[in-house]
Amino acid sequence: MASVVGAFTPRLQQAEIERARRKPTASLDAYDLFSARTGKCLQMDQEGNAEALRFFYKAVERDPDFSAAYAAAAGCFSRRKVSGWVIDQEQEVAEAKRLARRAAHLGKDDATVLSSAGYVLAYVVRDLDDGAAFVDRALLINPNSASGWFCSGWVKVWGGELDRAIERYAHAMRLSPIDPAISGMQVGTAHAHFFAGRYDEALSWAKMALRERPDFHTALRIAAASSVLAGRAEEARRSIARLLEIDPALRISNLQNLLGPYRQPEHPAKYADALRKAGLPE
Repeated sequence: MASVVGAFTPRLQQAEIERARRKPTASLDAYDLFSARTGKCLQMDQEGNAEALRFFYKAVERDPDFSAAYAAAAGCFSRRKVSGWVIDQEQEVAEAKRLARRAAHLGKDDATVLSSAGYVLAYVVRDLDDGAAFVDRALLINPNSASGWFCSGWVKVWGGELDRAIERYAHAMRLSPIDPAISGMQVGTAHAHFFAGRYDEALSWAKMALRERPDFHTALRIAAASSVLAGRAEEARRSIARLLEIDPALRISNLQNLLGPYRQPEHPAKYADALRKAGLPE
């Protein structure tokens, strides 16, 4: 995944900015710090992600009630996890939980904040029940939230509701067809098809995501797993080779650190076995 911070649609991000102006936040400095990094996280490397997190922390120092800044900070930990950048897992999970719960408490009527916080709670903290509840609330508040439907798609993948996940990603893409997070919607769709045993469809969606973001860690992983089970061993090996260039430390033994809270244990086991066949070292 993509980081949930980068999952704001242009339209919804602008709406968040307008809300921040109307409240206003307790500090214009807080707004400036927040807006300077929001929406750019998909393009950030590890150093950029760390810098964005520092900006979001400064924003909440200026305004301790700035819910969107808490959600954005929590989202940085999501990006760290999905990219394999976590250093101290226990500490980072605890901080992501603190930030996400603070965001959800302060932004309980804000669909964008709630969906972001819910995603982080589900993915990073592995609290799928509470995460799903916040995402569901976000969609009740704003049924036209593309980021909400996107986050709901992942919740359904992790819960094993694969066709419902695909429907949610499709709805998100219809709502925001030029979304900066479109690759995350595509790669989520790939995961749902993969676990449903539709490997050619999964590979097709993974390739769409890779056209948007050629070094997308999650897309390369699901492309490799889908390729090998579709009988395309050479494609699988190429994906693994690129993945190991990006993340030399990735192994079957630490793969679980990157994955979400799958309710059905056979799903991560299937994923790991496919990547093993594709050539990922133990």
